Amino acid sequence: MLLWFFIFCSLYIVSGQKIDPLETVVITSENTETRVFTAENGVLYVNISSEDVRRFKALGLVSYSDFGARGDGKTDDIDAIAAAHAFANRHNLNVKADEEGTYYIGGKKRTAVIKTNTDFGMATFIIDDREVQDRNSSVFLVNSSLQPLQLKGITSLKRNQEKIDLSLPSSCLVIVTNSQVRHYIRFGPNQNNGSPQTDIFIVGSDGNLDKNTPIIWDFDEITNITAHPIDASLLTITGGRFTTIANREESKYNYYRRGILIRRSNVVLESLQHRVTGEVEHGAPYAGFINVSDCSNVTIRNTLLTGRRTYQTIGSAGLQVSMGSYDISVSRAINVSFINCSQTNDIKDRTYWGIIGSNYCKNLVYDNCTFSRFDAHKGVFNATIRNSNLGHMGINAIGSGILTVENTTIYGRNLINLRRDYGSTWQGEFVIRNCILVPKGGTPASVNLIGGFNSGQHDFGYVCYMPKRITIEDLHIDDSNHQEEYRGPAIFADFNSELIDDSYQEKFPYIRTSEVILRNVTTASGKDLRISDNPFMFKDVKVETE
Repeated sequence: MLLWFFIFCSLYIVSGQKIDPLETVVITSENTETRVFTAENGVLYVNISSEDVRRFKALGLVSYSDFGARGDGKTDDIDAIAAAHAFANRHNLNVKADEEGTYYIGGKKRTAVIKTNTDFGMATFIIDDREVQDRNSSVFLVNSSLQPLQLKGITSLKRNQEKIDLSLPSSCLVIVTNSQVRHYIRFGPNQNNGSPQTDIFIVGSDGNLDKNTPIIWDFDEITNITAHPIDASLLTITGGRFTTIANREESKYNYYRRGILIRRSNVVLESLQHRVTGEVEHGAPYAGFINVSDCSNVTIRNTLLTGRRTYQTIGSAGLQVSMGSYDISVSRAINVSFINCSQTNDIKDRTYWGIIGSNYCKNLVYDNCTFSRFDAHKGVFNATIRNSNLGHMGINAIGSGILTVENTTIYGRNLINLRRDYGSTWQGEFVIRNCILVPKGGTPASVNLIGGFNSGQHDFGYVCYMPKRITIEDLHIDDSNHQEEYRGPAIFADFNSELIDDSYQEKFPYIRTSEVILRNVTTASGKDLRISDNPFMFKDVKVETE
């Protein structure tokens, strides 16, 4: 009783202080009962009896029920879940959910921080988003014990620079920004003033850059540069049957981030399932149930996810727009792979938005995935899609390096669509092998293999390129269902219908493709492949065929 008196006195003293929500767990070990409770200021207090400490260490793991979780599907168990992980993190113990547990997680602002191997098993988690205190607060945060480093003395960087004059404690993912330069100045209904110049790359302890993650911009000035140490050990998260009860907010750009945020390098997440229920005629969009950010070497494997319902709102240009809503989000991340993954809803159902969005990434991989789309917003360097099926939104990308698509069926409008809102730019190459294109899922449509638009009149903050070389081998175009006036598929869409002679002047020149290599491209209609509905724009493209 005396112990609890002093604990409550300390709560009273700190109740008015501002507390970091990720540091809101205070752990003690006294010769009293194991108990978990929350103070008025949100701090989670966990007292573990000495006997329980010895038992947990001997087992090498803890369960949520050890910390008071009911698992009855009604009682909010987030405090017990967060307490279990906090204790496991301190003593380097594994966490295993109770197999028969159904854990209800309400709208309280509480994040369970995962730093040790976790087995969700066959347990069920119900995440109720109908009334939340903070829509930006993740339910789980997979975090590193290694602290980021602010790097000093580096004032500039050059594209493809091979070494930085610094010494690091280990290999690090480096994030650099120059707030004086704006990139990705968006065009169209969601127009904006762009984002600070940003790049990510991996640097060894000796300052040498990983050749697979080159610097892709010149930085004449650096306003921030941070190194995130890459964890040497592998952390695994397995299992779990998650269901989100969707929010019912007004349909505006108030993104929800209530899921699993991975901010640790060297992580494998597998055999997880996520479903969505309770969607109504209106709702705010989601920024990803699985969110990967500021890390490298992350694999999502054997996982089932769900496309979110598409809602409309008024965009920044005053026009009605569909809001992007995602079950996967990847940002400022390197070497992220999705292997043997799929979604619960039909990948050709336009009721649901594309399942993934990504920004500032390098080396993204889909392997044996069935998703409604692949998408890169603010640029990807190197992406590979193989052995997969992509639905109604197909492949949408801007970026650089090599985009490789192999053994894949695409049901989108184009084989690859270069996003027009960011300049339809790809500085590098496309390589497509052994693929099938079913335009618009087989509905009547004009067919363009490479889609996009760039008028040459908008400043996106960078020079815009089409891929220098496009190689297409063993492609079948299923254009059997076409309109009567159909003239056959084109390699390029009409990227600028006004550019029809030499009198047109581009304020911001758009660098066109130099070479297209075609090998065994066939059509169900029997019609030949054309260059474009705008042959003038692509008159200098060299097309090589068998």
